[in-house]
Amino acid sequence: MKPMEIEKRSFTIITEELGDRKLDPEYELLIKRVIHTTADFDYCDNMAFSEHAVEKMKAAIAGGSWIVTDTTMALSGINKRALASFGGEVRCFIADPDVAEEAKSRGVTRSLVSMEKAARLGKKLIFAVGNAPTALFSICELIRTGKLEPEMVIGVPVGFVNVVEAKEELMRTAKNYIVARGRKGGSNVAAAIVNAVLYQMTDREGQ
Repeated sequence: MKPMEIEKRSFTIITEELGDRKLDPEYELLIKRVIHTTADFDYCDNMAFSEHAVEKMKAAIAGGSWIVTDTTMALSGINKRALASFGGEVRCFIADPDVAEEAKSRGVTRSLVSMEKAARLGKKLIFAVGNAPTALFSICELIRTGKLEPEMVIGVPVGFVNVVEAKEELMRTAKNYIVARGRKGGSNVAAAIVNAVLYQMTDREGQ
């Protein structure tokens, strides 16, 4: 089978296994793509969205927003060609020498500092965080202090330490968010969420 045939068949299986369960039409394709990426149907229950999150993210992408990730893995997984067709770019600052140096001098994580660096870009930004809860805490602090007003924050870090707390804090602080509540998530999930929205905008997502 060709790759697109495999993907189409996978989405058919997902729909079949969902059975009579109905998902919110605005978020259905996004949730199904996350399930496709993870083979985990728990995402039917743990995804949380601010009001009209997908439509607002589409508008942000159409307006040329840049996407900032907390890992190079998430950056690698995002469809850059589709994003570029709307004038956007993807950036990750986690490996930048200046970020590493500042993080060491302050005794904080590079993820925290990289979010601060992103806030200084002067661009409309969408954040896709799949690994570091400290990145979410940094974003929340930047929002509270008026240094950042993100178009959207995808908060799906995976793990055990401060992960749940960071996601809950994000939902209390950010105006626009897409969150996988609980411990589950990952850089692949963050990229899948971005791609789910991009593919809807480019008519690829027909499942």
